[in-house]
Amino acid sequence: MAKKVAVIGAGVSGLISLKCCVDEGLEPTCFERTEDIGGVWRFKENVEDGRASIYQSVITNTSKEMSCFSDFPMPEDFPNFLHNSKLLEYFRMFAKKFDLLKYIQFQTTVLSVRKCPDFSSSGQWKVVTQSNGKEQSAVFDAVMVCSGHHILPHIPLKSFPGIERFKGQYFHSRQYKHPDGFEGNRILVIGMGNSGSDIAVELSKKAAQVFISTRHGTWVMSRISEDGYPWDSVFHTRFRSMLRNVLPRTIVKWMIEQQMNRWFNHENYGLEPQNKYVMKEPVLNDDLPSRLLYGAIKVKSTVKELTETSAIFEDGTVEENIDVIVFATGYTFSFPFLEDSLVKAENNMVSLYKYIFPPHLEKSTLACIGLIQPLGSIFPTAELQARWVTRVFKGLCSLPSERTMVMDMIKRNEKRIDLFGKSQSQTLQTNYVDYLDELASEIGAKPDFCSLLFKDPKLAVRLYFGPCNSYQYRLVGPGQWEGARSAIFTQKQRILKPLKTRSLKNSSNFPASILLKILGLLAVVVAFFCQLHWS
Repeated sequence: MAKKVAVIGAGVSGLISLKCCVDEGLEPTCFERTEDIGGVWRFKENVEDGRASIYQSVITNTSKEMSCFSDFPMPEDFPNFLHNSKLLEYFRMFAKKFDLLKYIQFQTTVLSVRKCPDFSSSGQWKVVTQSNGKEQSAVFDAVMVCSGHHILPHIPLKSFPGIERFKGQYFHSRQYKHPDGFEGNRILVIGMGNSGSDIAVELSKKAAQVFISTRHGTWVMSRISEDGYPWDSVFHTRFRSMLRNVLPRTIVKWMIEQQMNRWFNHENYGLEPQNKYVMKEPVLNDDLPSRLLYGAIKVKSTVKELTETSAIFEDGTVEENIDVIVFATGYTFSFPFLEDSLVKAENNMVSLYKYIFPPHLEKSTLACIGLIQPLGSIFPTAELQARWVTRVFKGLCSLPSERTMVMDMIKRNEKRIDLFGKSQSQTLQTNYVDYLDELASEIGAKPDFCSLLFKDPKLAVRLYFGPCNSYQYRLVGPGQWEGARSAIFTQKQRILKPLKTRSLKNSSNFPASILLKILGLLAVVVAFFCQLHWS
């Protein structure tokens, strides 16, 4: 008899968890508190309690080829970075393709998840839900928590003396939807993550002046990288990941600084991070530097105090006549339906083995999916988590002892602090390629490069030096997909397809840059022989 699995939430993590359950022959039931799928990526004009909220203009920071699920490439005509509505369209296509909607109970809230009395032997859970005012309970063999971590706004008002005197409007970035209604205002955005930067840029097109306050500074990257390719298809390769792992830390940090300053000098713009050698998640924003050049946005230090109409900053400067304050200060997360003894969130951290499993349970039948912040796309990350989890539920993979798991968690946290720092916003941060390979190794889906070098050297080279995308984890192991190799070799075609919307006359395929290099080399040779002749 198939094991019954409760999946909590029908966002990205919930959808891929459903598919992985079905792939492994499990019997899933998904409980979604709203009326539709999509989670944080489904824009709604009004903010709803208990549900993630985004602004209308949100665009993905990771490209389509690096974000798609491993056996379901995005259509080639989709743009490389997707508006939230386009990404939701992809999720609907995914759900339809694999017939996932039939497993979802919409407008159903999970009230509690408790161990059954015989948990030590059965590993089962009693799940209590509510729908249309009616409570129901059911017993499940396992639970996958996919409720996300962008729901509870973090507004540290105690850190801003005088906020109670401020006469203007203030709110968390979660409340922001679009720039209408802010025309002519002087606006202060506190916090310089991706949301804060996006909102500041958008508001600066309507407001009289926008200020953005940052405590530590940040690196700012463009979505466009070498030769115009998406940044993550260039940054996330196994070769580059290997270099970052084997080179001395000082060299790696120097390389990162050089790379980040290639677009513009961050020190000149007042953006250089306070600790520039910590690999904090960069801000992806193509417009911010130009808005700073225009003077539409001004970077400020930490807010020291607020008055009725002004903001006083740590460096002693004052900005008068502030109309609006936007707190882009991140989120905290909690699991109100779980007992603290199961998964306790403390200081924006949870104690989970590989960010997934509580280590102290007698039976490994509870898992958190997507509770992580990789330096890359969350979608392939959550997928590999779900693929491993469902095989653990089936008994095909096993976890180490509690002591081993706890030791791993301690070492992992020490490494995280060393790489990313102690900031609350970095508690879920992890290296992208390393973590994907780690999960893939658990299920036997990591490509064997030594073997491929002999069997398929062309593919081996592409895997090592090309983008580390999700298709690579469908070449071998459980869930092998026959289209994986083709998807890897045709990804460039899908990247370029939406860009080539204008017909061009056939031109020489011989790059001008190579021609210039050859001419330059010839000039050097000629100069050398001329010098010999005259000497």
